[in-house]
Amino acid sequence: MGRPLSRIVLSLAPQWQRISKPRQELKQEVKGLRELRLIAGKAQGDVAAGLQIRQPSVSKIEKQTDMYLSTLRAYVEAIGGELELLVTLPDRPVLRLYRLGDALGRTSRSARRGAPRRRKPTTTS
Repeated sequence: MGRPLSRIVLSLAPQWQRISKPRQELKQEVKGLRELRLIAGKAQGDVAAGLQIRQPSVSKIEKQTDMYLSTLRAYVEAIGGELELLVTLPDRPVLRLYRLGDALGRTSRSARRGAPRRRKPTTTS
């Protein structure tokens, strides 16, 4: 004769307890920038003001699947957060990279754009 369902569920209880903690941690993950902005309680207009851009540009940023780290960092800061990068290497503890742009001497694409370009020397004969 088979075992009653209640007995099976009770035998699984220790396994479910081990799984419940990772499940709670997964709830802290977000699907995208839009969800992150909503968790922060910000509207696209608020983010646009913080980034000094127009609201439709915020919508475009939220739909991007690839972007500069400086753009992502500016977006996260505009919603009141701080971006941290984690690096996982085999057989090493997790490493955190703080302010990668600052470490490279750059803060954003616009800062690089403002740098003067070198001109090729002109020769006259």
